[in-house]
Amino acid sequence: MISISPRTVLVVDDSENTLKLLADFLSGQGFTVMTALNGLQALELLERANPDLILLDVMMPSMDGYQFISRVRRTNRVPIIMVTAKREESDVVRGFELGADDYIVKPYRMRELLMRVRAVLRRSQPQDPSQHLIIVGSLTLNKEKFGVTVREQGVDLTLAEFCLLEMLVASAETPVHRAKLCMTLIERGFSGSEKTLKIHIHNLRQKIELDPANPLYIETIFGIGYRLRAVDS
Repeated sequence: MISISPRTVLVVDDSENTLKLLADFLSGQGFTVMTALNGLQALELLERANPDLILLDVMMPSMDGYQFISRVRRTNRVPIIMVTAKREESDVVRGFELGADDYIVKPYRMRELLMRVRAVLRRSQPQDPSQHLIIVGSLTLNKEKFGVTVREQGVDLTLAEFCLLEMLVASAETPVHRAKLCMTLIERGFSGSEKTLKIHIHNLRQKIELDPANPLYIETIFGIGYRLRAVDS
């Protein structure tokens, strides 16, 4: 059985009632909670502990939320959600410019707060870079960086070409119908006519095939569409 440690949230607010309310609620949702009444106290806690996320009020004595996040972002990328009654657009913009990951305006519903906390924590989790890679034979596609290498050589593709190659790679050795490829192009905001599809396939072959007139990777399946073959050379 695998034991997963609870995520730790640092709540910073000058209202003791608010601190207790949030601490009780988040503890009930399985989080470990630390609290601070102002930015200076929060900085001291941050130096001693390593919270997974900070819920940060803006209007506080000693050091307000803007001053706090400015100090923290010099050295620390801990996720920060600003929680405040300041609702002007300029206040929200300032928060994000200083490095906030989200901005919640008071009053708020606890369930909304919980969803925001969980969403920011999901986004901040480190990901295995290998999850973004698809390798078929000597072709490697990096979904995160929109990069493609063939025979260890980088290839520059347009977004539409990358979109089509990604579909073909995901279905390697299996024919993909022309209609499905065209529909995917349309869903991604590109022109999706069969004529356009043929042009993209032609351009892809020019870029990844050793002999585009006799393609090894992208094979035409007459009456159906195209198939990507796993070629090692």
